[in-house]
Amino acid sequence: MTTPQHPTQAGTCPVGHGSPIDTDVPRIALYSEEFAADPHHAYREMRRRYGSLVPVDLSPGIPATLVIGYHTAVRILNDPDHFPSDPRTWQQSVPGDCPILPMLEWRPNALRSAGLEHARYRQANTVAIDGIDLFTLHSAVEQVAVPLINTFCEDGAADLISQYAFPLTFAVLNSILGCPPDIGQQVAYGMAAMFEGVDADKINTILSGALFDLLTLKRAEPGDDITTRLLVHPTKLGDAELINQLVTLYGAGIEPLQNLIANALLLMLTDDRFAGKVPGSAPSTRDALNELLFTDPPLANFSVTYPRQPTLVDGVWLPAHQPVVISMSGCNNDPAIHDGEYTDNHSHLAWGTGPHACPAKSVAYLVAQNAIDQLLDALPEMRLACRADQLSWRPGPFHRALAAMPVVFPKSPPLNVF
Repeated sequence: MTTPQHPTQAGTCPVGHGSPIDTDVPRIALYSEEFAADPHHAYREMRRRYGSLVPVDLSPGIPATLVIGYHTAVRILNDPDHFPSDPRTWQQSVPGDCPILPMLEWRPNALRSAGLEHARYRQANTVAIDGIDLFTLHSAVEQVAVPLINTFCEDGAADLISQYAFPLTFAVLNSILGCPPDIGQQVAYGMAAMFEGVDADKINTILSGALFDLLTLKRAEPGDDITTRLLVHPTKLGDAELINQLVTLYGAGIEPLQNLIANALLLMLTDDRFAGKVPGSAPSTRDALNELLFTDPPLANFSVTYPRQPTLVDGVWLPAHQPVVISMSGCNNDPAIHDGEYTDNHSHLAWGTGPHACPAKSVAYLVAQNAIDQLLDALPEMRLACRADQLSWRPGPFHRALAAMPVVFPKSPPLNVF
């Protein structure tokens, strides 16, 4: 690994302290089934062994530094000069078939740019997202949720991932982006493959083709949707730029929102407080969402940056142009800030912070809360069909995602569709 001669000092450490990338200690495999099965145990062991900065592998042979210290993460996320999010130098040494490359490679969008380009993309996206009518969105969630519930309410059993959380998230996101179902199906397949790390070249081909078709459609038939607002924004984004804004919006919208809904439902179905079995007023759905965003956020490890040069942080040298990954889950559970109080506490990092903080958190909150309320109002006696410790979590370095969530409930007649 090439090391420039003039490092930037962002902290102090003993002379000769090594890099978590170059360490001879075996790196922790974030992509493994073992990590997915019990990441919180892994974070505790990481903290005991390494402190705030941990040597990990994102994929076989792809090293990175994982940040699990809250204050360290906030400092890094608010310092884009030393920790930019542009991965182009890093990816030059990454094989083209690397399964996580589609998630991390450079794209002309706000997530992977800095400076004036970041400001340009960020402005266009913020305007497009802020144009969403949240009152109308509330109705849109209900219009999607009720027919979905009717497909399984008479069965007395369902898988809440495949039969509810995913199709609801997919349909609502298509609605606010103005994407018809036929094009959306291709997008959904491409985005799922991206999070699973399947065939990088194929993923980009599928997504680019589907989203170009969406742009063509919206030019011919503009609407009150995010895609149209991006098309007419004064920044005048080109087709490649527009496609990559949409990739980012779908990436941030499908998988994390699906997992937010499902994981919050899991909390509410397994914690006696939310089932009303603990004396006193039962916490609300919003309380469950706030708690989950602290304890088990659906996008567990992301907000990736690449130091411009070797940088000293918390006594550890971070190599130039190597991924520094923020563990939102690890940082939120840092004993330095974690006090077990979640009500009206928004200090978690689930939405990020600094220049790359999520601009759509109000939209995500509303969709998740309404989706959960619609389901539990319709089927209040729902319970897991197995023990919680028998559920399987999908492996992957970035998400916190159940493979399935089987539930049972008394068979119920279909709801009225308005």
